[in-house]
Amino acid sequence: MDVRNCKGCGRLFNYLSGPPLCQACRDALEIKFQDVKQYLRENPNTSMQTISEQFDVPIPQIRQWIREERLTFSPDSSFGIDCEGCGKMIKTGRYCETCRTKMTVEFGGLVQKAPSVDEGGKKVRSKDRMRFLDK
Repeated sequence: MDVRNCKGCGRLFNYLSGPPLCQACRDALEIKFQDVKQYLRENPNTSMQTISEQFDVPIPQIRQWIREERLTFSPDSSFGIDCEGCGKMIKTGRYCETCRTKMTVEFGGLVQKAPSVDEGGKKVRSKDRMRFLDK
């Protein structure tokens, strides 16, 4: 096990994965997230600066919640974050719809499909398939 200092409180804890926060700080951060989420439901056009000041949450943490798609700006809001691909303003996630579509097409072209027929014209059976025996 990896032992680290918590970035929130400085105490030592057994680090497993994720952000380097102890369980107490993770729980406190989750409570703040739920408060922010409830506030945004009631006040959808609030800026990140206002939320940060009111709930004592750093702006990078708010951006992280938006990138993780845990928070989203309302569709009619003038606020947003930049797409990591093209820089266009988006309401949630990491990429805009155009960049996601472009990446899907590019990644789809990288996957090679197994040939269904060999050079002789016979059907090729996949040797990697799972086989079942009848009892």
